[in-house]
Amino acid sequence: MPTVTDLVDLFESEAERDRPDTETPDVGVVMGSDSDLDVMAGAHDALTDLGFTEVTDYDDAPSGYSFESWVVSAHRTPDLMYAYAETAAERGLDVIIAGAGGKSADLPNMTASLAYPIPVVGVPVQEKSVDSVIGMPTGAPLTAVDAGKSYNAGLSAAQMLATDDPELADRLRDLHADRRDGVADVSLSLHERGTPESRASRD
Repeated sequence: MPTVTDLVDLFESEAERDRPDTETPDVGVVMGSDSDLDVMAGAHDALTDLGFTEVTDYDDAPSGYSFESWVVSAHRTPDLMYAYAETAAERGLDVIIAGAGGKSADLPNMTASLAYPIPVVGVPVQEKSVDSVIGMPTGAPLTAVDAGKSYNAGLSAAQMLATDDPELADRLRDLHADRRDGVADVSLSLHERGTPESRASRD
């Protein structure tokens, strides 16, 4: 069974390996607990919708854009959080998505502070986490999405990467167009089938 020290050592050793950018994840997704996974899975969905691959083995890096996922608790494993955030740049990350629940939702804030200047997109896992996640002082910025909107966090991370990648920008435009067309499809279906049948088909 791995220990927190094992994971700290892993992050530090990966930082020392100085891998080329093509062999490192572009986006890091962290959450305070695996109980946050259902909410944070939206970031996974957005990134994979855009063609990103999830890295599960650093020695078997996928081609193209990729992301990694970890549980890193600001309160229960602060040393792990420090190691993750402080080595993020050396491990090749360009953007971090951090989610946390509860009133003391410190993981996004602390990650943003420690990984600076890497941009961090904060995801309040619960409504009561919003004030904590967005409450960063001047000079320590954190981009945040609304509670539970980790899909938007994934899109935001991709938008940051797309500023100097026209091909990724095109993927974002295509995904946006698909979702737009999806609204038109649902709208026409509702109109033609009527409310009772449309509601029944959703059950």
